[in-house]
Amino acid sequence: MEKQIDHRGRQAGPIGIFDSGYGGLTVLSEIRALMPENDYIYLGDNARAPYGNRSYERVYQFTLEAVKWFFRQGCHLVILACNTASAKALRTIQQVNLPELDPRKRVLGVIRPTAESVVTLSESGHIGILGTEGTIRSGSYELETGKLDPHITVTGEACPMWVPLVENREYDKPGADYFVQQHLERLLEKDPLIDTIILGCTHYPLLMHKITRYLPEDVKVISQGKYVAESLRNYLHRHPEMEEKCTKKGSIQYFTTDSPEKFEQQASIFLNEPIDARQTDLEQKL
Repeated sequence: MEKQIDHRGRQAGPIGIFDSGYGGLTVLSEIRALMPENDYIYLGDNARAPYGNRSYERVYQFTLEAVKWFFRQGCHLVILACNTASAKALRTIQQVNLPELDPRKRVLGVIRPTAESVVTLSESGHIGILGTEGTIRSGSYELETGKLDPHITVTGEACPMWVPLVENREYDKPGADYFVQQHLERLLEKDPLIDTIILGCTHYPLLMHKITRYLPEDVKVISQGKYVAESLRNYLHRHPEMEEKCTKKGSIQYFTTDSPEKFEQQASIFLNEPIDARQTDLEQKL
């Protein structure tokens, strides 16, 4: 394969997309739809998923191993398409690890671009967050929206059953309605002024049709993929030095730390195309 070299003679590479499991495929789909010319590598750490209930230390350790893995694959830019990893590991990796590993490379998350979008969409200034326990406990959305608008009120609701509903293909079954309605009612009871809700987990868009069923018509629901994709495109436009480090042959590779066969089967929930996944190990050292 012909190697793509940037103007300084460095070999370019694909954009890395990381998630603890399958949900990041919803983000990948939106990114590919917006920028189909780019090459991508998707990695799911399925052997150690879910991350939602794990400690900060474990999530940070696992996410750092994934970032190092992407760098070994030639990626200059890695997107953490995982709210828990973005909440618990991104800042430390950006501030502590990147300067040591390679200060020219970048790791971005999904929380900041989502926060930037939601503060412009909410009219009441009251925002709801639906996410895993780890994401809600982290307070990351409160922190990011607060930087953008200190008058925003953010209220979170952890939905621990929603990911299993999706991965067990129960998201469109009648039994899912109970868990969806329960958490939406709890969220709006905490703050009846909420007019915009963020789906703070990349699995949750598959429950969108049920979520909107149990919400007032004037409450907007934000699915992250679209906004993350737009933010990434804008980032590359603002940073042409990173843009030229990204290869553009329209390819995509899928990797998992668990069974490739299982990954291919589960990925069909999130993607409308068959894929070929490969197994990999994240614990190799740089």
